[in-house]
Amino acid sequence: MSAPREGGRDPISALGAFVLAAVEDVGGYARFTTTAVWGILRPPYRARLMFKQMDFVGNQSLSIVMITGLFTGMVFAVQSDYAFGMFGARGLLGSTVMLAMTRELGPVLTSLMVNGRVGSAMAAELGTMRVTEQVDALESMAIDPIQYLASPRIVASMIMLPILCATFDGVGALGVSWVATQQLGVNPGPFFDRMQWFVDVDDILGGMFKSMVFGFILSSIGCYRGYYARGGAEGVGQATTKAVVASGVIILIVDYFISLILAPMSVNRS
Repeated sequence: MSAPREGGRDPISALGAFVLAAVEDVGGYARFTTTAVWGILRPPYRARLMFKQMDFVGNQSLSIVMITGLFTGMVFAVQSDYAFGMFGARGLLGSTVMLAMTRELGPVLTSLMVNGRVGSAMAAELGTMRVTEQVDALESMAIDPIQYLASPRIVASMIMLPILCATFDGVGALGVSWVATQQLGVNPGPFFDRMQWFVDVDDILGGMFKSMVFGFILSSIGCYRGYYARGGAEGVGQATTKAVVASGVIILIVDYFISLILAPMSVNRS
């Protein structure tokens, strides 16, 4: 057997260490999440902390979600008008754009925007508490730190993300309608008639369900990364970056699999 390369480990050892670290990380996240979910179900129920986090996740994120929804709808209206105009099907503009927004763009863009603001803040806040030994102080007072810190944030995110997603859809619909009927000259009659005909309540509810799952993902990962942050300010910064990147990637992956489940239901409904 050849000796390891001088100045570092051989590639097989490096790969093994990476796999072990990844498995340990996934196991730690599963254990942390299980403890946080169990903390939601058992007393004491920290309603005050939950409402505080609902304000932080929902009310304080409302402006960025509304701006994102408005301009997303307006941009899609312009681009879709060009595409449908090539085939003489401009009346389908409203229904097509709204189906895309309610099913995919609404939950995904809402979650990504909230993740950039809320997920990073959760990781940074819990990470700061960890490196300044505030988490240890909670444990010394016989308070479960995961239930106290993570459980209210997870519940608040799962409640507020669907509401923000519905807000995104509503504001996006206003943007699409204004651009299409006022700027692009699309006939309002067929525009609204086909939008009402093709976009069903199940489409909106499906998007809201997605956003609830995404809210769980971004809050649990943000809290997990922050809770186990190490290494002072640098460690907090690294934990915050890892939380935002991991949450964004996992949201996109999970969105694909949820869409695979919901798509046959939409076909059977139609």
